[in-house]
Amino acid sequence: MSTLFDANAPHPLADRLRPQNLSEVVGQGHLLGGEGPIGRMVSGGRMSSIILWGPPGTGKTTTARLLAEHSDLEFEPLSAVFSGVADLRKVFDRARQRRDLGRGTLLFIDEIHRFNRAQQDGFLPYVEDGTVVLVGATTENPSFELNAALLSRAQVLVLNRLNDEALETLLLRAETEMRHALPLDDDARSSLRAMADGDGRYLLNMAEEVFSLPAESKLSTAELAQAVQRRMPLYDKSQDGHYNLISALHKSLRGSDTDAALYWFARMLGGGEDPKYVARRLVRFASEDIGLADPMALPQSIAAWDAYERLGSPEGELALVQCVIYLATAPKSNAAYTAEKAAKRAARDTGSLTPPLHILNAPTGMMKDMGYGDGYQYDHESNDGFSGQNYFPDGMHRHKFYAPKDKGFEREIAKRLDYWDKLRQQKS
Repeated sequence: MSTLFDANAPHPLADRLRPQNLSEVVGQGHLLGGEGPIGRMVSGGRMSSIILWGPPGTGKTTTARLLAEHSDLEFEPLSAVFSGVADLRKVFDRARQRRDLGRGTLLFIDEIHRFNRAQQDGFLPYVEDGTVVLVGATTENPSFELNAALLSRAQVLVLNRLNDEALETLLLRAETEMRHALPLDDDARSSLRAMADGDGRYLLNMAEEVFSLPAESKLSTAELAQAVQRRMPLYDKSQDGHYNLISALHKSLRGSDTDAALYWFARMLGGGEDPKYVARRLVRFASEDIGLADPMALPQSIAAWDAYERLGSPEGELALVQCVIYLATAPKSNAAYTAEKAAKRAARDTGSLTPPLHILNAPTGMMKDMGYGDGYQYDHESNDGFSGQNYFPDGMHRHKFYAPKDKGFEREIAKRLDYWDKLRQQKS
């Protein structure tokens, strides 16, 4: 409810420029355009429950408010940070009363992922019977944070981080509102957009700081950096950003893109990731994606981890950089990784088959009488140092789990395996 003093109260620039209709929301044409899911809802005059998933400053709250206005629904906003079960009950009671009078309610819940599973379950009957149309907003991956039952009743729509064109549109609107241009040269203006990192609200807050500066001359990029605070990169070490960036690093290494791997490595450390976590993943990569194509990959990655443990940051980070470069440029093979999965699958499928008696030790006379070790051929005393005996359980067909690639050192391993396969066939 507004008061007599609201008109004279200070309002941040971002609040004054808040869109008044959906066509003014920038950067989300894939959702709000005529062929987008929200655009179709509005033009069709029907609203269904949705989850808006996207980074901060991309218009989630504004979109929800405008949807309520376009659909003639009563707007009930709640923040999961500040609200509990009692607040939800009050909203549902009001919504039920409106429904009895033939009016609908749009319940907007900001940071919906902060509600626990039981609270999320509490929405279900009211969403299901149409008492409320739910619009949830979250910066976290809904598939990790929201109940499956809730997700089955609401469409997840992804908002994009604002691109350079959308951010420039906001700056032009800000200049119109302030009635003068930002005191920035072209490079500084571009840097201001880059510093926002796709967050429209943050961009306008920085622009407001710049507008307050004396406009005697245009600021350079260096002067701009002194005047405003750069936005910290979006990165949550325990949530979606964490998994996205380690996936990007791993796949860049696998694709032998050294420069991209170095970029994602720098992004992770710049976001505050623990270098030891990255070191552990590099060790894993050395076995999973290089293996015996380069047997030095694993010692190199362990040595880099050890060097970091000894030196700490920032000196030890160079050892991790060296490891990233080594792994990215090494020949790649997932043969050991696929061999592990195939062997595990065969072990699971065959149950508790015992080893053949001829490869079992016979430490007691009774075991010797039972045939333990009978017929075993000591490979070192065999021709070619290879007996060719069967080491799989009796009755189990021979499997080929490990199939080396024709890359790096695995070429030599493949030659050895082929040689032993031929000898085995001859001896059998």
